[in-house]
Amino acid sequence: MKDLLGGKGANLAEMTNLGLPVPPGFTITTDACRAYLETGAVPAELADEIDHHVDLLQQKMGKKLGQADDPLLVSVRSGAAASMPGMMETVLNVGLNDDSVNGLAHQSGNPRFAWDAYRRLIQMFGKTVLDMDGEVFEQALDAAKEAKGARTDLDLDADDLKALVETFKQAVHERTGREFPQDPRSQMDLATEAVFRSWNSDRAILYRRQERIAADLGTAVNICSMVFGNLGMDSGTGVAFTRDPSTGQPGVYGDYLQNAQGEDVVAGIRNTVPLADLEQIDKTSYDDLMNIMATLEGHYRDLCDIEFTVERGKLWMLQTRVGKRTAAAAFRIATSLIDEGVIDTDEALRRVKGAQLAQLMFPRFDADAAKDPVTKAIGASPGAASGKVVFTSAAAVEAAESGEKVILVRRETNPDDLHGMIAAQGILTSRGGKTSHAAVVARGMGKTCVCGADELDVNVAQGTIKVNGTVIEAGETISIDGTTGEVYRGEVPVVPSPVVQYFEGTLAADAGDELVASVHRLISHADEVRRLGVRTNADTADDAARARRFGAEGIGLCRTEHMFLGERRESVERLILADNDADREAALAELEPLQRGDFLELLDAMDGLPVTIRLIDPPLHEFLPSMEELAVKVAVARERGEESDHDTKLLAAVERLHEQNPMLGLRGVRLGLVIPGLFAMQVRAIAEAAAELRGRGKDPRPEIMIPLVGAVQELHLARDEVERVLAEVGVDTEIPIGTMIELPRAAVIADQIAAAADFFSFGTNDLTQTTWGFSRDDVEGAFFPRYLEKGIFAVSPFESIDREGVGALVRTGIDRGRAAKPDLKLGVCGEHGGDPDSIHFFHEAGLDYVSCSPFRIPVARLESGRAALD
Repeated sequence: MKDLLGGKGANLAEMTNLGLPVPPGFTITTDACRAYLETGAVPAELADEIDHHVDLLQQKMGKKLGQADDPLLVSVRSGAAASMPGMMETVLNVGLNDDSVNGLAHQSGNPRFAWDAYRRLIQMFGKTVLDMDGEVFEQALDAAKEAKGARTDLDLDADDLKALVETFKQAVHERTGREFPQDPRSQMDLATEAVFRSWNSDRAILYRRQERIAADLGTAVNICSMVFGNLGMDSGTGVAFTRDPSTGQPGVYGDYLQNAQGEDVVAGIRNTVPLADLEQIDKTSYDDLMNIMATLEGHYRDLCDIEFTVERGKLWMLQTRVGKRTAAAAFRIATSLIDEGVIDTDEALRRVKGAQLAQLMFPRFDADAAKDPVTKAIGASPGAASGKVVFTSAAAVEAAESGEKVILVRRETNPDDLHGMIAAQGILTSRGGKTSHAAVVARGMGKTCVCGADELDVNVAQGTIKVNGTVIEAGETISIDGTTGEVYRGEVPVVPSPVVQYFEGTLAADAGDELVASVHRLISHADEVRRLGVRTNADTADDAARARRFGAEGIGLCRTEHMFLGERRESVERLILADNDADREAALAELEPLQRGDFLELLDAMDGLPVTIRLIDPPLHEFLPSMEELAVKVAVARERGEESDHDTKLLAAVERLHEQNPMLGLRGVRLGLVIPGLFAMQVRAIAEAAAELRGRGKDPRPEIMIPLVGAVQELHLARDEVERVLAEVGVDTEIPIGTMIELPRAAVIADQIAAAADFFSFGTNDLTQTTWGFSRDDVEGAFFPRYLEKGIFAVSPFESIDREGVGALVRTGIDRGRAAKPDLKLGVCGEHGGDPDSIHFFHEAGLDYVSCSPFRIPVARLESGRAALD
C-alpha cells in the first residue's frame, strides 16, 4: 500500500506485522496530502480522524501529549511512495513544552537528555515549520559550545542546554513575531502541515525531476511515539544495510552513534563508528539487530536499508526500505540473490537498470598514474571524478553552467545542497559516513562521493581546505575516488572501466572480475528474453565496428550528410554553384566514388547485418560558409579591389539558399526532388558498393531510407528514382526502400505511406520538434529550464519521449502502417532509442527495433529485456 501509506508508512506496518519492535503510531495517508495540495488547506475532517488515533495511541502508551509528569512525545515524519531521502521534513520530540520538559527530566532521571530533546524540537520546528534560517540555531549552538570550551554538543550539560532553549525561543520570537507553541496538539498539526508543504519545496521538486518521480503522488505523514537514542551512552541511533550498498558484498555495514537521535547520523553532524562496533558497545542489541536484518532481507528478498534506535539497551526499528545502492552493487546483489536461490533470473533482471549499466561504463582512475595523495576517507559512492574545488552549491551551479567541472566540498551536505550536488562531478565531505545525506543522495544519483574525511579542515568562509600542513584553495583541481575513498591533488588520468573492456571484447566474462561476470549474466538474459532488436546509429566504419562489438544487430541510421564534410565541401560547393546540367553532373560525379568508398567500408563492417542508409537530409546551405562571414569577406575584398568571382558567386548562392527556418525548408525528400541526380548519385554508390562486396563473397544488407516524407506522392517519386538506379546497377529487388516518419502528417497518413514503403523508422527528434513546434537548438537553453521548474515538463521531451503527444503519433503511425501492410518493419532511430523509459514505450507500442549511439547499445539491450518482463 505504498501509494496510500507512502514507503515509510507501508514498511512500518509491514515490520509491525512481522512482530518486530516498532514504536506505536499511525499514518496520515497521501490522500490527505493531495487534498491539501489541491486546496491549500488541511481537509476539515482530518482533525477528528487524528483525534481518534491520538486517543488510541495514548491508551496504548499509557501517557498523554502534554502530560506534565510523563509526557507522550511523537515524531512527525514524511514518507512518499518513492524514496526521497532527506528531501522532505521531519520534526522530532513533538509534545515538549516548558512544563513537560521538567516532567521528562524527572521521569528519565536525566535532565540533560530532556533539555537536549527540547532544544532539538525548537530547532527543527523553527526551521521546518516556521521557515526560519537553520543557521540561526547552528550559530547559537556553536556559540554555546565556544563559551563552554566544548568540542561537540555532548560536552554541553543540562544547564547549558536549558540556556540554549531560551536562546532558541527568543530567536523564534524575534524572527517570526510569534512564540514557540506550547500546545502539543498545535505542534503536531503545524508539523503535519509543514510535511505536506515540503512535498513542493524547491529541493523536493528538484529531486523528483532528477529521479523522474511523478509530481502528483503526495507524501504520507507518519506519527510515531518517540524512542530516544540520546538518553546516555547506553543509548544510540544508527543506520544499517543488510549488504554493502557500495559493492553489494554481504556483511555488517552501517553506522552507529551513541547518545544521539537519528537525524544526527544522516546529517553527518558527528562522525559515526562502524556498525560492527555495536557488538562491543551493546552485544544484546547487536545480536537482536543482526537477527532482524536477516528477517527483513528474507522478507523483502533484497538489500534493506534500516534505521534503528537503542533506548537504554532496548532495540527499536524506526524504518526500513529496499535500500539505494550503487550501480555495481545493484548488479552484484541481483546475481548473488540468484545464486542464493532467493530470486530467479527474470526478477534479477528487473532489479537492474540501464542507467546503472551506463554508470558502470564510466572511466576510472589509472592505477599506474602518478598521484599526489591528500587523504583517505570513506568511499561512499563509486566513480572517478576530477574538478575544481567549490565550497557552496551556488558556486557549483555557476561553474557548471559555464562549462567547468567542479568538486563540491562541504563539512556535510544537507537537502538544500541538492542543486549543487547535481551540478558537481563529485562530492567530498569532512563529516558523515556511508549513511550520511551526501552518501545516500549521491548513490541515488550515481555521483562520485567521498565522506568522513575528518583530516580535512574545511573553511567555507576562507575558501580553503587544510590538511597536514597543506592548503588547497577554491579553484584548485582535486580528484576523488568514490570506491577507495582516496583524495588526490590535481587531475588524475582515467582508464576505461572493465565493463567497457568486456563489451569491447578485451576482457572475458570469466576473467575473474565479479562485476563483469554479473553484467554478463544479466545482459545475456536480457538478450534471451527481449523482443526488440537493437541497432546503432553510425556513419563510419569505426563506429560500426565498435557498435557491433557492443552487441548491435545492424545500423538503424547512417546519416549520409556527415560524409559531405571536410575536404568534400569543395565538391558540394561546385554542386551548389552549378548553373547547368553538365556542371551539376560533374560535381555529382566527383562525389559518387567518395560515397561508394564510404558505403563499402560501412557495409563491410556490418557484414551480414542490416544497414539503414538515410539519403541526404539537411539543407545544402549547411555545407556552405556562414552567410555573415562570407558577406564580410566579399565586402573587404571588394573594398581592396581584390574581389573573387568564386566568393561572389558563392555568396549569391548562400543568400539564395538561406532560409529563416531551415528545419522546415528545402531538405530531405524535397531536396532530392528539386536537385536532379542528387539522390540517384547516393543510391548508385550504395548499390555499387553492395554489388562489389557480394563479388567478394560478403553479405551486405543495405536499406535505403527517404527522409522527411509528408505525402505519399513524394515517396512514390523518390522510390521510382531509387528503383530505376537499382535496376541499372542490377540489384533492383535486393534493397528495401522505406522512409522516416518524422512529421505529424506522416504519422496520420501512415496507411497511405505504407503502400509505398518497405519499412518505417520513426525519427523522434524531428517528430518532437514538429509536434511541439519548437527548434531543439533554440529552445533548450531558452526556456526549458523554466518549463522543468514549473512542472510543464517532468523531463525534456528530447531526452525521454513525450508519450501523450509524440508517443500518440508514433502509435498512430504504427497502427495505420501495419493496418495497411501487416509485415511492415518498424523501428526508431532518434535519440530516444537509447533512453531507458522510451525503450519501454517502444516495446509496448510494438516496434521491431530501436537504434541508438554505439555506447548506448548495452543500455538498450538491457532495457529491451526488462521491457519484455513488464
